[in-house]
Amino acid sequence: MTLEELEKRVKVLEDIEAIKQLHINYVYLLCKLQWDDMLACFAEDATMELLDQGVCKGKKEISGVFHNVLAKMIKRNDGHFVGQPVITVKGDKAKGHWILYLFFAEPEVKWLQGRQDCEYVRVNGEWKFSSVKFTAPWPGA
Repeated sequence: MTLEELEKRVKVLEDIEAIKQLHINYVYLLCKLQWDDMLACFAEDATMELLDQGVCKGKKEISGVFHNVLAKMIKRNDGHFVGQPVITVKGDKAKGHWILYLFFAEPEVKWLQGRQDCEYVRVNGEWKFSSVKFTAPWPGA
C-alpha cells in the first residue's frame, strides 16, 4: 500500500467518525429539545421526511417540523439513541443509515424503533445532513 492510498483510507475513516459525531450530537440535541440547535446540523437546502409529514425542503420547512410536530410528540427528555451506523463516503458526500430508538414516558411508557436513512454533505469543511428520512416502525410489520 502506498502512502497516498493510506492517506485516502485515513481520510475516509476521519470523515466517517465526523459523521458519527454529527449524528450523535443531533440526537443529543433532540433529547434536550433544542430544536434550533438541531437545525444547525442541516445544510441550507437539506430535505427531511418524517413519518407521515411528507418531504420538507430547506431549513425553514424542517424548522417547522421540529417546532410543530416533534415539539408536540416529545414533551421532555425521555431518552433517544441511535446505533448500528452504516456509512459510505465518496469525497464531499456520504450516505448512511442508522437505527433510532425513541423512548416515551408520557402519556404511556413505550418504545419506538425506526430507521434513519441519511445523506451528508461537507459544507465549509464540516459535515451536515443533506437529507434525512425516518421510517417507523422499522422493520415494517
